[in-house]
Amino acid sequence: MKNSESLSEVHQSVDTHKRMGWKRIFAFIGPAYLVSVGYMDPGNWATALAGGSKFGYQLIWVLLMSNLMALLLQSLSSRLGIVRGLDLAQASRNTYPKWANIPLFVLAQTAIIACDLAEIIGMAIGLKLLFNIPLVWGISLTILDTFLLLFLMNRGMRKMEAFIVSMVFIVGLSFLIEMFIVEPSLKEIAKGFEPSMLSGDALYIAIGIIGATVMPHNLYLHSSLVQTRNFKRDSAGIKEAIKFNFIDTTVALNLAFFVNAAILILAATAFYKNGLFEVAEIEDAHKLLEHIFGGVAPTLFAIALIAAGQSSTITGTLAGQIIMEGHLNLRIVPWLRRLITRLLAIIPAFFTIMYFGEGSLGALLILSQVVLSLQLGFAVIPLIHFTSDKKEMKEFAIKLWVKILAWASALIIVSLNVKLVVEEIGDWGKNANAWYVYYLIIPLAILIGLLLIYILIHPIITAHKFRKTNVPHGDALLIENIDNIHYNRIGITVDFSKNDRNTIRHGLIQGGKQAEYFLIHVVETAAARYYGKKAMDFETKSDTDNLQKYCDNLENLGYHAIPLIGFGDASKAIATFSNEKDLQILVMGAHGHKGIDDLIFGTTVESVRHKIKIPVLIVR
Repeated sequence: MKNSESLSEVHQSVDTHKRMGWKRIFAFIGPAYLVSVGYMDPGNWATALAGGSKFGYQLIWVLLMSNLMALLLQSLSSRLGIVRGLDLAQASRNTYPKWANIPLFVLAQTAIIACDLAEIIGMAIGLKLLFNIPLVWGISLTILDTFLLLFLMNRGMRKMEAFIVSMVFIVGLSFLIEMFIVEPSLKEIAKGFEPSMLSGDALYIAIGIIGATVMPHNLYLHSSLVQTRNFKRDSAGIKEAIKFNFIDTTVALNLAFFVNAAILILAATAFYKNGLFEVAEIEDAHKLLEHIFGGVAPTLFAIALIAAGQSSTITGTLAGQIIMEGHLNLRIVPWLRRLITRLLAIIPAFFTIMYFGEGSLGALLILSQVVLSLQLGFAVIPLIHFTSDKKEMKEFAIKLWVKILAWASALIIVSLNVKLVVEEIGDWGKNANAWYVYYLIIPLAILIGLLLIYILIHPIITAHKFRKTNVPHGDALLIENIDNIHYNRIGITVDFSKNDRNTIRHGLIQGGKQAEYFLIHVVETAAARYYGKKAMDFETKSDTDNLQKYCDNLENLGYHAIPLIGFGDASKAIATFSNEKDLQILVMGAHGHKGIDDLIFGTTVESVRHKIKIPVLIVR
């Protein structure tokens, strides 16, 4: 049976009950650090480098404003997860109709792929800068992140958080040392915190900074990660969890602000002051750092880039799992889910390099940020609706002044991102062969805009209606009188291991001596897979003889047993026999292997139970 919890493999896995004082606070700290890495990914690096090199310290206040917006929205996200026990995607599935959740999933998944694309490009560039690995190879190597994440998840939530925090620490330490190397002017930095009027290129870069700072996947992720903490679900326990998670969020996002500000200050000090006003490419920044300051500064820059890409991509793939399970109530094995997300990001990056060259990655990075900006409103607007709902949030619904600030932030973010998208579409339309812009992109943008309006007004229109709480598996049924079930046609799978005795014994219990028993064995040799029933290799002959011995043994004990030999794919053959012989129940032995063994040996039991409609008894 499916688990309904968000990230069920680590749900409530961190206990907070037995800890007191500072240890109790530290028990809650962690989720926001996983979220914070999304605020210092390569997409942020590109906008901060461009802003610092072109306008010096002038745009630091824009970074601060966007960080305050992020702090507000992330605190709302954690509040939703703590109070309602739902992540943002699950709450959306509960509020919006099914037809709306499908495009919401597609948009969210596209945004995660776009975000992952930026991490892959940044990671590959970092590997090239540090080890001179070609970008194509660097991009290919990033597929290994999938297995690193699987390993970390199996080790537990705290181990994964420790890994991410260590990556964040490396990034922060690298830029702290960079600041001592470049020696920026503290007076000019302080002046950069004063808001100023923006126009032209400064406004465009400011839009990019805000768009790259508040990322939609972080809102989904944070609302899920806070549920890894096991705390008392009474009013006092929820208040405490909200308070400690706010502390966690404040510290983590301020660290992210420090990193982004450090990148901008680095660009302003190293490039703007030296008359280098057009440094927007990460590789160019690295070369110039080496030229101006020598070997240590560019090395630290590359190490920080790799750490940022590594940690960001792990959190991005986690968010992909959350939105699939939340919006669609569809759960597949975690390693496959993460592999799909990674491949969907690697493929466009790989083919862009192959066909357009390494110089085209900058344009691809810009495109990924445009795609991200399209999705942002679809995460922010529902989040404000859900945390404002007094019926669901009760005493923990956000106050009026918080609601005003949240809607103001949403308006700013969505307006600026819409402006960015409109300008990009306008640039594409200037191309002579831009028919696709008018026939595909503009109609698609209009449909997305209409969906955004629907997402905005639907909760308001339906507020007076009773909405059922999210029940992924339906309501409990009334169990009445229980009649005995008599099975007459019983299938028992055997593999001639020590488990067979127990499997057959449980099978015989189901029907007694009045039932018919079908002993099933599947030959999986290469010959059996290719030749099927015509295979006459040694294993096929041996298995046929052994199966007949089981049947003869049972006949002597007074049971009626029939041998069935299958060939090739075990789960397919067992399911075919179950249907052809009209079996009423299937008894199977489980080997008990898991984790990496499942990847190597397969999971026959899991596969069979999805192919047949009769009860399956699994015997260990």
